[in-house]
Amino acid sequence: MTRFALISVSDKTGIVDFARELASMNMVILSTGGTAELLEKNGVPVTEVADYTGFPEMLDGRVKTLHPRIHGGILARRDLPSHISAIEQQGIHTIDMVVVNLYPFQQTIARENCTLEDAIENIDIGGPAMLRSAAKNYRDVAVICDPADYGDIIAEMKKNDGSLSMDTRFKLSKKTFAHTAQYDGAIANYMSSLKVDKKHQNRQTYPEILNLQFEKVQDMRYGENPHQSAAFYRERNIAPGTLASYRQLQGKELSYNNISDADAAWECVKNFDEPACVIIKHANPCGVATGKDLLEEYQKALQTDPEAAFGGIIAFNGELDGRTAEEVAKLFVEVLIAPSFTEEARRIFNRKKKPAPAAARTGHQCQYIRPQARRRRSARPVSRHRGYHRKRPESRHEETADAAADAGHAVRLESRQVRQIERDCILRQRDGAGHRRRPDEPCGCGAYRHHESRQCRTFPARLRGSIRRLHSIP
Repeated sequence: MTRFALISVSDKTGIVDFARELASMNMVILSTGGTAELLEKNGVPVTEVADYTGFPEMLDGRVKTLHPRIHGGILARRDLPSHISAIEQQGIHTIDMVVVNLYPFQQTIARENCTLEDAIENIDIGGPAMLRSAAKNYRDVAVICDPADYGDIIAEMKKNDGSLSMDTRFKLSKKTFAHTAQYDGAIANYMSSLKVDKKHQNRQTYPEILNLQFEKVQDMRYGENPHQSAAFYRERNIAPGTLASYRQLQGKELSYNNISDADAAWECVKNFDEPACVIIKHANPCGVATGKDLLEEYQKALQTDPEAAFGGIIAFNGELDGRTAEEVAKLFVEVLIAPSFTEEARRIFNRKKKPAPAAARTGHQCQYIRPQARRRRSARPVSRHRGYHRKRPESRHEETADAAADAGHAVRLESRQVRQIERDCILRQRDGAGHRRRPDEPCGCGAYRHHESRQCRTFPARLRGSIRRLHSIP
C-alpha cells in the first residue's frame, strides 16, 4: 500500500535531508509552495498539493491545503470500514505523516516596524488545521511540528521497517497540541493588546487577555509541606540569568522550598558586580556579603548569623573554588548555587556520603550542588501532663525527684531542672506579641507570677512545694 507524507514548513531547517530519507523509504511526498520548490530543486521527488487535489492555490496562498482530499486522508480512521469505504469512493488516499511548522507570527510581531497587516498575514490557518487533524488521529498518523525531532524519527523508522510506534505517535501528538495552543495564545495576547487605533507601536503593555504556557521541569518530592504535592514548571523561552535555567550537578531532587529559597538567593546575589555571597533560610537572608574573593565573602556572610545559616541555601556570583568549597563543606547546606564549580570543588562535595546538588551557570545556565545533611540528634519526646509540657526524665535522679514531689516531700532538684521549669513558666507568661508580662500581671492560666517565692501556679502542682523550698537552698 502506498504511504503518503505531507510536508509544508516555514522553517526549512533540515527538511531536505528529512524528506530525502522519507523518499528512500518509498513514501510519496506531497508539498506546497516554497517547500515543494526547495525539495524539487534538491532532487527530492515531490508532488504539488494543487496537482494532488486538482484545485489550485488561491487568494495569495491563503487557501492551499483546506481541501477534503487533504483532511479526509488525514482524519480517516483505518480501523473503521465505513471511513475507508468513504474515502475510497472519493478517490482519497490516506496520509500517514504530516510535517508542518507554522508561519513565524511571534518573530513578526517582535519587529519594531511591524504593522497590524503584517501580523495578520502571518497568522497561519491551514497549518494548525492540518496539525490538529493529524494529532487527533495519532493512532494512524504521525505528526511532526519541530525540526529537532527529524533525526529521532528517521532513526526509529529505519529500525522498525519504516514505521513509528504508537507511543512515539502519541508523544508527537501531545507536543503538537501544546504547540498549536501556544501559537493561538500568542495571537490572542497580541490582538488583545492593541488599542482602538490598532497601531503596533501603541499597543498596551499588559494585554486584556494573557495566555501563558509553561513546561514541566520535574516533579517535586513534596510541596511547601510534606503532605502536599508540587511540580516545577518554567516558560518555554527562558529569560537569561534566571534560576529556571539551572543544571543540577549532583544530589537528590529539589523540593518546593529548595527551589523557592534558591530563587531568592540567586536573584539577590546576581545583582552584585563585585564578588558576593548570599545565604537564605526560609526565604529570609541570613547573611549577604561582598569581599575580595569568594572565601572572604562567604566567611563574612556566615558570621552574620551562623546558626540560621545551618540548612540554608548559599549562592555565589563567581566560580566556586576548592578553598571556598572546603570551608562551605563544614556546614550543612541544602543547596549551593554558583555560575560554575571547579573540578576540585566538585571533588570536595563528592566526598560526602550523598553528594549535594551543585548549581552553576554556564552561559545562561545555573548549576547547583546540594550537600548531604549531617545527622541531627532528634529532639527528646515531650509529654503533656496537667496542661504542662515537660521533658521526660533524663536520669534515675530525676525519676526519684518526681516520685518524691508526688509524695509531697521537699526535694533538692538540680539547678538545670529548675531553670528549665522556670523557662517553661516564663514562656507562658508572654502575651501574643511575644512580650514578657510584668510580675504582677496574670499569666495565661490566670495565676500571678512571683519571681522571689517561685509560686507561680503555672508550675505543675506536684512540684510547686519543692520549688518553693528551693528558694532557701544555696
